[in-house]
Amino acid sequence: MCRTVDLRQAVLAKNAMAANILRSELTARGTTVINLLSSPGSGKTALLERELLLARERGITAAALTADLATENDATRLARSGVPVKQVLTDGLCHLEADMLAGHLHDWLPEDTRLLFVENVGNLVCPASYDLGETLRVVLASVTEGEDKPLKYPTAFGLANLVVVTKSDLAGPAGFDEAAFRDHVERVNPGVEVALTSVRSGEGAGVLVDRALAAAEGHAVHAPVMARAEA
Repeated sequence: MCRTVDLRQAVLAKNAMAANILRSELTARGTTVINLLSSPGSGKTALLERELLLARERGITAAALTADLATENDATRLARSGVPVKQVLTDGLCHLEADMLAGHLHDWLPEDTRLLFVENVGNLVCPASYDLGETLRVVLASVTEGEDKPLKYPTAFGLANLVVVTKSDLAGPAGFDEAAFRDHVERVNPGVEVALTSVRSGEGAGVLVDRALAAAEGHAVHAPVMARAEA
């Protein structure tokens, strides 16, 4: 058991070092990374497609890298926004790592990219522990997933700089209890912003772009208690 724990700590320490190097390199060239985490079916790709389109319409140079176990379906959807998009197939790996991301960005990411959105592999377990050199970590959950999601996945929600609720137009039919969800988020990550969005109704349009730009311009990003404790 001890050997397993020690090995995990070593792997995470190596990843943290690679993430810090990548963050410094991208910051120096003026690129801010936004790491998006969610369960499968949360509506993450649909929301990101809308945000990329809004960024392009506003003249903001953005790009997206999307990771999946198989298929290039998400990259095809995101490319409709007109921004540079790259698909990464992880060959069974349930998360991205900093070294892996750096390798895929090499010779691909346009030099003038201001915002780089990384759509992580769809689950809330494996990706939660891996820093990708991001400035902003966003965890998404749809109203159809239940109010207790933050309590079931405390690491994912506890390390988020921003929590986004998707498919808010379905809150009524799904019986979503917004107050309970916010309370559960507050329990694992006190003070973090919770934003409601709906691609269909337009609610929360631009929230990812706006928060990413604010971070890029040096505005304070929410510092999770869990992250401070781990540090």
